[in-house]
Amino acid sequence: QVQLVESGGGLVQPGGSLRLSCAASGFTFSRYAMGWYRQAPGKERELVASINTGSRTNYVDSVKGRFTISRDNAKRTVYLQMNSLKPEDTAVYYCNAYFPNRDYWGQGTQVTVSS
Repeated sequence: QVQLVESGGGLVQPGGSLRLSCAASGFTFSRYAMGWYRQAPGKERELVASINTGSRTNYVDSVKGRFTISRDNAKRTVYLQMNSLKPEDTAVYYCNAYFPNRDYWGQGTQVTVSS
């Protein structure tokens, strides 16, 4: 069965770093674009970063220069390196795999940035 399992979230102080991982199984990982979304309380889910099958990346303006998305097709894993974290980055982060007419979601991992 299809699974996307996020890990690496936690509590960090402003200015700190976290690295999120999403381990995929049950589908042809290399054929899917991958993305990281986040959802803060009371807000809509937001696409933070994406990486396509050719490793082209895109980021929402608020994280440019601070976050880096990458993928390792051999390990069937997508990563989100988050540096210089801010309180406004606090959210549940979700891994997404996209292919035309279908997509898959992980269960989410909590990131809390607070002093």
